Amino acid sequence: MTESGKMKSKSLVISLMLAASIQTFNADLIDQKCPIDCECHYFRINWVIDCSESNLTSVPYDELSSNVYVLDMNGNNIEHLNPFPTDIKLRRLQMAHNHLSELSYDSFAGLAYLLDADFSYNMITRVDPEAFRDSPGLITLELQNNPLIEVDSHFLNCRTLLYLDLSTCGIHRLNTQFFHNTTNLKKLDLSGNPLQQITPGPFDHLTNLEYLKLNNCTLTHISPEAFIHLENLRELDMSNNNLRTITWSTILAPLVRLESLNIGNTGITNLPADAFNKNLYLRHLVLSQNELHHLDIENTLGHNLHNLQSVDLSNCGLQDRLSEETFKNSSKLRVLNLSGNPMFAGDLTAVLRHLPKLHKLSLSNCSLRRLPDAFDVLEHLEELDISHNPLSDAFVKLLNPLRSLEYLDMSYCSLGYVGNNTFAHMTSLKKLILSGNKLHTLDENLFANLTRLESLELKNCGFTTPLDPNIFGSDKISSSVIELRLNGNPLEMPDEGPLLPKQLSNVEILDLTNCSIRRLNPDILSRNKNLTHLNLSNNRISSLEFLRKLRRLEHLDLSNNLLTTINRKMLKSNSHLLSLNLIGNPFVCNCSIVDTWDWAVHEKNDLHVLIGSKPSEFATGAVKFRKSLSCTYDDETYRNVTNQRLLMRKGDVTPHRTWAKYIRESNCERQA
Repeated sequence: MTESGKMKSKSLVISLMLAASIQTFNADLIDQKCPIDCECHYFRINWVIDCSESNLTSVPYDELSSNVYVLDMNGNNIEHLNPFPTDIKLRRLQMAHNHLSELSYDSFAGLAYLLDADFSYNMITRVDPEAFRDSPGLITLELQNNPLIEVDSHFLNCRTLLYLDLSTCGIHRLNTQFFHNTTNLKKLDLSGNPLQQITPGPFDHLTNLEYLKLNNCTLTHISPEAFIHLENLRELDMSNNNLRTITWSTILAPLVRLESLNIGNTGITNLPADAFNKNLYLRHLVLSQNELHHLDIENTLGHNLHNLQSVDLSNCGLQDRLSEETFKNSSKLRVLNLSGNPMFAGDLTAVLRHLPKLHKLSLSNCSLRRLPDAFDVLEHLEELDISHNPLSDAFVKLLNPLRSLEYLDMSYCSLGYVGNNTFAHMTSLKKLILSGNKLHTLDENLFANLTRLESLELKNCGFTTPLDPNIFGSDKISSSVIELRLNGNPLEMPDEGPLLPKQLSNVEILDLTNCSIRRLNPDILSRNKNLTHLNLSNNRISSLEFLRKLRRLEHLDLSNNLLTTINRKMLKSNSHLLSLNLIGNPFVCNCSIVDTWDWAVHEKNDLHVLIGSKPSEFATGAVKFRKSLSCTYDDETYRNVTNQRLLMRKGDVTPHRTWAKYIRESNCERQA
C-alpha cells in the first residue's frame, strides 16, 4: 500500500472512531433525567436543570440526573435541604430567593464537584462552618441578603474559596477569627452591613485579598491597623460611610498595590497632602459628594499619583480656583469628572492643556458661562458632558476641534441657537443630547456631517413642528440615527402624510412621550417601517390606525392616553410585538378587553406581553405595589352586574375592575 493509501486508510479509521464517540455522546445527552416540574437543556456539553420559579417546596432529589452540571432552584418555597444523591456531579447550585434558614453539613455532604453556590435572599441565620467540607473545589459562595446571627469564631472552613458575598446580612461585628479558614479569598463583599467600625484583626488572615467592598456599612471608625496585612489589595470601596475623622495616610499606607479607591460620600472635609503617598499605583479615585471645599488638588493628587487614570471630584463644593499645575504630573489621566463644582473657563483652559490624553470629561452643572478654550488639545476625547451650564451661544463653536468625540451632552444649557459649524468635524459622534434648550429652529445642514450618529435627543426643546429635513443635508442620503427622542415637545401632528423626514427612515427607537398628541394619521410613520420601539405614553391618543404599517414593532407604550377600547384587529400587522403597555387608559369594561387578553394568551403565547396583566411572578428585593390594567363599567352595564350579583364582596362594590377580574366575571365569548 502506498503512503497516500495508508494515510487515507488511517483517516477513515479516525473518522469512524469519531463518529462512534459522537454517537455515544449524543446517546448520553438524550438519556439524562429531567424532573417533571423543571425544564432541562444543554449548555455546551453541560446538563442544566432549571426548576426556578416553580412553587416547589423541596428539591426533586430522586429525579436528578447524576450528570447535572447546573441546578437552578431560584425563586421557590424551599425551607430545608436534604442530602443530595451521593453520585451527583453538581458544579453549580442556585438556591436564591427561597426560605432556607440554615446551611448544614448534612445537606451538602458528598458534593465533591461543587464549584459555585448561591443562597442569596433567603432567611439563613446560621451557616455550619463545616457545611462544605466535602466540596474541596468550592470557589464562589453568595449569601447576600440573609439575616445572619453573630459569629464568635471562624465563619467557614473552606480554604479554596475565592469569592464570598456577605453583603446586607445584618452583620454588626467581625471577630478576629472570622476569616481564619478562608485565607485564599480574593474577593470579599461586606457592603450594606451595619459594622460601624473596623477593629484590628478580622482581615489579618486575608493576605491574598484583592477586592474589598465596605460601602454602606455605617462606618465611623477604622483602626490604623485594620488593613495592615492587605498588601495585595487592588480595589477598595468604602463609599457612603461617615469617615470624616479618619487619618487617611495611616489607613491607606499598607495598601501599596491599591489601584482603585472609592471614598465618595464619606463626610470628608479635608485630605492632607500625604493622604496617598504610599499608593503610587493608584489608577482610579472617587472622591465625589464630599465637602472638600479647599482641597489642594495639586499636592494631594497631582504631585504623587503619576499613574492616575480617572478622578471623580463631582459635587465636592470646590471653592478654590484651579491652578495651571493642578494635574501637570498626571499625564496618564483619561477620565476627569468635575461636575457639580463652580468652575471658571479660564482655569479649565489652563488645566486641560496638560491633559492631552483625556478620553472622558464631565463638566455638568459647573456654572460655566462659556466653554474652556482647550478642546484643540484634546484630540482623544470621546465623551464630553457640559450639560446644565448657562452657556452663551457664541462659545459653542469652541467644540469644533473635537474630531474623536463619540458622546456629547449639551442639554439644558440655555442655548437658543447652535451654529451649523458646531458639529462640522465630529464625524465620530454617536450620541448627541441637546434636550432642554429652546431650539425653536435648527440651522440647515447642522447634522449633515454626523455620518455615524446613532442617538439624537431633543427633549423639551419647544418644537411645535416636525424636524426640518434640511438639518440632515441631502434628502437622498439616509441618516444613521436609529434612536430619536422628542419627548416633551408640543408637536403639531400633520393631518396627513409622514411626521419625520426621509433621512430618518432608519430610526428604530422613537420616543414621543408627553407631546400633547391627540391623533396620529394612518401614514404618520409610513417612512419609519424599521421601528421596533415606540413610546407614545402621556398623550391624548384615542385611536390606533397608525399601527398598521409598523410591521417590525416589538415594544409599544401607549400608557396614560385616552383609549376607551381596543380592537385586536388593530394589532394584526404587529406580529413581532413583545410588549404592549396600555396602563392608565380609561378603558370601558367590554368584550374587546377579553378579546385582547385572548390575543396575548393564544396568539402571542405569553400573557406578559400585556404589561400590567398580572404582577411579575418573581421579583427581587421588597414587594412593591404594581400598576395593573383596569377598566370601568358604564352605568347601565354596572347596574345589570350588581342586580345579577346580590351577594357581592365589599371589594366588588365599585364599577372599577382589573382586566383579570373583569375577564373572570364577564360573559364574553372566549377564544378557544
